[in-house]
Amino acid sequence: MTLYTLGFGEIDGSTWPVVGGKGANLGELARLEGVRVPGGFCVTTGAFRDVTRAHGELDELLHELTRLDATAHSAIGETSARIRRVLEEAAMPQALASAIAEGVARLGEGHAYAVRSSATAEDLPTASFAGQQDTYLNVVGAQSVLAHVRRCWGSLFTERAVTYRLHNGIDHRRVQMAVVIQRMVFPQVSGILFTADPITSNRRVSSIDASFGLGEALVAGRVNADSYRVRDGAIVDKQVSAKQLAIVPVEGGGTHERAIERERQHDQALTDDQIVELARLGRSIEAHFGRPQDIEWCLADGALFVVQSRPITTLYPLPDVSDQAPHVYLSVGHQQMMTDAMRPLGLSFWLMTTPAPMRTAGGRLFVDVAPMLASPARASIVDKLGQWDPLTKDALTTILERGFVPPAPPSDTPSAIPRAFGSPPVIEDDPAIVAGLIERCQASIAALQREITLHSGSALFDFILHDMQELKRHLFDPQSSGAILAAIGAAAWINEHVRLWLGETNAADTLSQSAPNNPTSEMGLALLEVADAVRPYPQVVAYLEQADDATLFAGLASLEGGDEVRAALGAFLERYGMRCPGEIDVTRTRWVEAPTMLVPLLLANVKMFAPGERRRRSERGRQEALAKERDVLARLRQLPDGERKAEETQQKISLLRTFIGYREYPKYGMVQRYFAYRRAILREAARLVREGVLRDVEDVYFLTFAELHEVVRTSALDLRIIDERKDAYAFYDKLTPPRVMTSEGEIVTGSYKREHLPAGALVGLPVSTGVIEGRARVLTRMEDAALEEGDILVTAFTDPSWTPLFVSIKGLVTEVGGLMTHGAVIAREYGLPAVVGVEGATRRIADGQRIRVNGTDGYVELLSPTTRT
Repeated sequence: MTLYTLGFGEIDGSTWPVVGGKGANLGELARLEGVRVPGGFCVTTGAFRDVTRAHGELDELLHELTRLDATAHSAIGETSARIRRVLEEAAMPQALASAIAEGVARLGEGHAYAVRSSATAEDLPTASFAGQQDTYLNVVGAQSVLAHVRRCWGSLFTERAVTYRLHNGIDHRRVQMAVVIQRMVFPQVSGILFTADPITSNRRVSSIDASFGLGEALVAGRVNADSYRVRDGAIVDKQVSAKQLAIVPVEGGGTHERAIERERQHDQALTDDQIVELARLGRSIEAHFGRPQDIEWCLADGALFVVQSRPITTLYPLPDVSDQAPHVYLSVGHQQMMTDAMRPLGLSFWLMTTPAPMRTAGGRLFVDVAPMLASPARASIVDKLGQWDPLTKDALTTILERGFVPPAPPSDTPSAIPRAFGSPPVIEDDPAIVAGLIERCQASIAALQREITLHSGSALFDFILHDMQELKRHLFDPQSSGAILAAIGAAAWINEHVRLWLGETNAADTLSQSAPNNPTSEMGLALLEVADAVRPYPQVVAYLEQADDATLFAGLASLEGGDEVRAALGAFLERYGMRCPGEIDVTRTRWVEAPTMLVPLLLANVKMFAPGERRRRSERGRQEALAKERDVLARLRQLPDGERKAEETQQKISLLRTFIGYREYPKYGMVQRYFAYRRAILREAARLVREGVLRDVEDVYFLTFAELHEVVRTSALDLRIIDERKDAYAFYDKLTPPRVMTSEGEIVTGSYKREHLPAGALVGLPVSTGVIEGRARVLTRMEDAALEEGDILVTAFTDPSWTPLFVSIKGLVTEVGGLMTHGAVIAREYGLPAVVGVEGATRRIADGQRIRVNGTDGYVELLSPTTRT
């Protein structure tokens, strides 16, 4: 027989499937010493199941709802309304009605009640579903309680709740509804307590909103509230609002708005002692649940009551540390131009690759720079970081000004400062240096590709671990680092001195165009040659528009020109097929595995360019760089001491052009090695699937390298680990990682210090000089590109895989990036005006909107209304 009701004393976290998230949390709260929870009980999910099973038409309606897309608003509204009507009019089994009536009688027939929805997909650690289902206050009488229980069932299928589930990938059939029935407290004051600041994410700061009357109006945003901040038991901020309205109960049931007397409107809702007591209460609740909480509370007759607590799901996770020392975390993804979440296998490969002290949080990597900020060289380090990303510099400056990281005590031992922040090594201006570095790297990769095929099982993982030492030897070769730093230093010297001597900004941008030995810029131009092979054959163009990965090359064989296109595309993939969006994550699908990712870019090249564009573009860049060099040197020679200035500048220009292209090479070599590892691991994964150890090849992505090694060795795995990590990854993938975060959880944002900008301009970092106007093409995925002549690419970030788009655009705007990150380097080589680090660019600029990009001064102007096209 179905259990229809449970009292709060019978409920804890383990009963979540029976009483839903809200009910389970209330049961936990009712058990805590010192926490007052109004008495109540839950109508179980079993009651909901019995009622829904008795109405066969619901099954068909749910099936219809499941087929809908989250954007089908009209159909969602119509279908969900029909489901609600069925539930609200459903006959309630006598046993259920009796169980609810008995529960109300035990609590007191004459009392008023709050009737609250409590879904099983509600108040979860990764999705709160706050406000998606309904709550009814001041419900009087058992019959009225029964009616409102039905309305709570129906609220599981409001349009907002259905759309929320569709967006979060939650099956409607898997969600069950329980209902909380709780004695009403009629408070003088109520509100919300966050045990972590919802604005800054600081876990040490509690945030309290308080207003007169019932709290539901505050949750719904219908009344003003006081705002208080408490840190370490002390009030650190207090904002008292004008509270003009309160929601109060009506005798006999229901609520209504009431105007607050004028003389009370500016009264502080809580006393200082009550504020501190409430913050302390919140800390004890947070300690019990083990994570920051969003708590609804009320004050009645001088006593604080808690009526709900749920996890705060919007906070970015913190790295796990075992000490209480201050830590400052910098996002690796912002530097690597890949801020998406990574799966465990991808994270573990990156951790094995880099010597930097990294931590993981939210599926991303962070470097703890607190030791560097404590060192005597902290000002220099912050300045160096600012050359890459001014927003990071500004955030770190704020942290230093607050004294969050105290300086280290004096020591006779020199502080360990990373090489990147020290003086660059002296390196000779010799093209043979780059040629030698490339030759040695490619010979090592060829050896890897031969030898890795000879290993399998546990021996394969031992081989990869050994080879990763070779990878690091090439990545961190002092001569390689010296070449890159020499180019960066030369660019900085040129920009500084040409500005000082001639008043011209960013001269190195044009001087960098068509520099040799850049595999990334060469990749973008190489796709133009593939377009030359495709262009003469209309049948091939038509075929590519609908081709799939499995049959792409086979289908070309029967078409006129197909063999030529197969050869051209095959050659491109042979050299660049190991690349893909997010290529630093070894779990990402590569171009050679899904070549149709390249088709939109290839067809755009076919449409927009004439044959021979690669040669013309390369030559044009070289000529523009040469012309800029001649112009700068000629003007310098007209200055006092001009010959010396021109000679020094010419040396720096030569150094720049010798080494700046090599800036992109080490990652190219790393990705080649990663691809060899990936193919070998996927072969092992296929064997594990055949043996029944894994369900799917891609399950290996959700294990670390060491864990996968152990699974290969033992042929044993608890598949629940894979399911848990898939859920965690889906949650992490929706988060936006911060640039800078402290160990208190505070996200410290920087800002650009810029004056005299046009009204409404979006500010960023100028990384490639020039001004261009055009249509904004806002993209989140490279493969969605549908470019037209004169388009300006607006996206969150670009890594090397986006380079083929650069040949088709006229300018670049990104949310992430710095002076020497990928997008900036390639934009300069291609001569594209570019502004990076524009906060919220993909939200603030509409697809199709006409914009002006000023890559010289670092801002974007919106020239047309924001209507999307």
